[in-house]
Amino acid sequence: MRVDGIIFADEDIIEHAVNEKTLDQVINVATLPGIVGASLAMPDIHYGYGFPIGGVAAMDCGDGVISPGGVGFDISCGVRLYRTGLFYDDIKQHIRELMSLLSAAVPKGVGSSGKIKLSDSKIKDVLTKGAKWAISNGYGMDQEQEYLEENGFMEEADPGQVSPRAYRRGSDQLGTLGSGNHFLEIQKVEKIYNQQAAGVFGIEPGQITVMIHSGSRGLGHQVCSDFLKVMGQASARYGIHLADRQLACAPIDSPEGRSYYGAMAAAVNYALANRQCLGHWVVQTLQQYFKKSADKLGINLIYDVSHNIAKMEDHYYEGRKLKLCVHRKGATRSLGPNSSHIPAAYRSLGQPVIIPGDMGRYSYVLTGTNKSEQESFSSTCHGAGRLMSRTRAKKTVRGQEVKDYLLQKHGVVAIADSMASLAEEAPLAYKDVKNVVDITQKAGLSDKVARLKPLGVLKG
Repeated sequence: MRVDGIIFADEDIIEHAVNEKTLDQVINVATLPGIVGASLAMPDIHYGYGFPIGGVAAMDCGDGVISPGGVGFDISCGVRLYRTGLFYDDIKQHIRELMSLLSAAVPKGVGSSGKIKLSDSKIKDVLTKGAKWAISNGYGMDQEQEYLEENGFMEEADPGQVSPRAYRRGSDQLGTLGSGNHFLEIQKVEKIYNQQAAGVFGIEPGQITVMIHSGSRGLGHQVCSDFLKVMGQASARYGIHLADRQLACAPIDSPEGRSYYGAMAAAVNYALANRQCLGHWVVQTLQQYFKKSADKLGINLIYDVSHNIAKMEDHYYEGRKLKLCVHRKGATRSLGPNSSHIPAAYRSLGQPVIIPGDMGRYSYVLTGTNKSEQESFSSTCHGAGRLMSRTRAKKTVRGQEVKDYLLQKHGVVAIADSMASLAEEAPLAYKDVKNVVDITQKAGLSDKVARLKPLGVLKG
């Protein structure tokens, strides 16, 4: 190990990490060249490809490496949150009908195709401009761009590094939810922890919010697959010893490293455009149902943030300002107050941190902290974190049982493309996100603002 491994956890989470050998992955990441500080893992840690999910690794841009396994297959998977001017009493009789309409409006499921068909030249535009492309083509409101991480696009994107196969996979999937743990939820604000921050975010108890969790779909998956092959050969060529071949990587400042970063950033832009289009279908559906404009319904984007991403960032470490490539794989950026990367309206509070839950219990809104800069390169958790694999979940519970449980136990209306998908994502397959969030708060990585209760869930 070149550096320590640090897991933000309680005893149960550590025991789980040991049993499923995720602890070994934290140790393996600590052996990579150029890693700075420590190999970190958040309390939602679970087993992933090479790197643990919930993992954070900051690599020195001078002698460090970049690894597709440190970002994951669903590049820029992330979450966006809308507030509305609606309250629970306004919609409690309409939730089932609203979820049916959203299900019809939002394409979902494995390999699903959407309403937008893109030629290669148009995909190139999407890969270059990200959410800006979507907004300029009528999918969203101009004012939303300020509330997107990086204002909705990474300027380092290089569409020329994205393979023809990835282009084909992305040609008809823009504006689709996908499958797996991706979802769309109608929620209500259940509890406020920080009145000042909640006031700035424009939320109060009983208010209705909409959360969307999705990523770069097949295009991002293909980018990762393509570059795992490239990096496998590059690791050997550069004499990089790998504790696990799934850590395949190349020096950041190498042809392979630069190519991957350009392709990954392009996939990030696709994901940002995808969530922008999904948000547009949601806003459009609410407008049509209530026969009011978005303005009159009080619909506004609070924030959109990715949690599978690698980014070049400036951080202070041992008194020195370093340029680092921060891999966040199942981890959310958590910038503290006064960062210039935060929308002006939120700058005094810290960056909004949105932590989705498990369909049944709750999700959270938090703010980033200055302490996270010192402890975790401005990173925090990204969700509840799995307790069991999808295969084990499907053997444990049936989809219809999950659907009935969500309604009877939690009052949640769930609509899914398949019952198998619902079984894979059963709440029992996840940690209690409350515990995960409490640990990050105690560690000072982020501060709770509000807890959100799901009312209706749309699954892929």
